[in-house]
Amino acid sequence: MSNIRPTVFVVDDDPAVLKGLSRLLRSAGLTTETFPSSQDFLNHYLPNTPGCLVLDVAMPGLNGLELQKALGAKGSAVPIIFLTGHGDIPMSVQAMKRGAADFLTKPVNDNELLNAIRTAIEKDRVARHARTEVAEIQQRLATLTPREHEVLEHVISGQLNKQVAADLGIVEKTIKVHRARVMEKMQAQSLVDLVRLAEKAGVGKM
Repeated sequence: MSNIRPTVFVVDDDPAVLKGLSRLLRSAGLTTETFPSSQDFLNHYLPNTPGCLVLDVAMPGLNGLELQKALGAKGSAVPIIFLTGHGDIPMSVQAMKRGAADFLTKPVNDNELLNAIRTAIEKDRVARHARTEVAEIQQRLATLTPREHEVLEHVISGQLNKQVAADLGIVEKTIKVHRARVMEKMQAQSLVDLVRLAEKAGVGKM
């Protein structure tokens, strides 16, 4: 996925705005796709496409905030930069509370928009990398036996081998064997490494 170029999706019901923004973004070397309505975007958008969304707030049919809500319901985490011709403070607060990357007022300054887009694309890249890393750790966790998973949870809580052995009712020597297998399967080089991996995957959290 890392070799897929990020795409800037632009959704606005004003053809002139779409044309102007498309020209600006392409001149900045950004891959761009434009859509005249929220529904048109929803019909074509693939969540695995990296990038960000530049979204008009006030549109007929599904407006910008409603599209943001619809994407959230689908589990999409695409960063959204809202554009509005109406300086509506409550609307911007609502958008930001739902995780909007930025909220800019039309007519938007070209450099301000390009900076916001580059920031959003980087945010998306970091988030996707983190999700990929967690998925890989979870795949390693899935290879552990139930007993190895128990040992993992005890070890990352800071218990010594003899304490784990006492808790699980087995001999310390067996714990050492399980622990070594856990380290190998999790591809952990140290206890600190193992704790970090477990934390990223949410192991041991209530």
